[in-house]
Amino acid sequence: MPDLRTRRLPLLLATAAVIAAGLAIRLAPLGWPPMVVKYAGSILWGAMVYGLVAFLRPAAETHRLVAVAGLIAVAVELFRLVHAPWLDAFRLTLPGQLLLGRIFSVWNLLAYAAGIAAAAGLDAAARRA
Repeated sequence: MPDLRTRRLPLLLATAAVIAAGLAIRLAPLGWPPMVVKYAGSILWGAMVYGLVAFLRPAAETHRLVAVAGLIAVAVELFRLVHAPWLDAFRLTLPGQLLLGRIFSVWNLLAYAAGIAAAAGLDAAARRA
């Protein structure tokens, strides 16, 4: 396994690229169908969560990173079922929409899982290289 410092930099750069792609998909007028924009952004959100977890714990095994990223994604999605005036007001802002979302959806969980799986696959391949 490479030195943790050398592992962190590629993780940071890849996660930054995922964030940039997610913001571009969600915010840039690309003319894509709304369903593509929504779920591509959600897939990238899942990949971002994996990247952040891997950055924080670069020595962890891939399956552990997947488990933690999956738990975070499920927790954030379930948190959408919690409603308080201050929280709903935050969810109406752009940062609130991008970080927490607004409406619970099982489909989001599937998109997050796809993003986490894709990121984990790429990470595992990079570790073997």
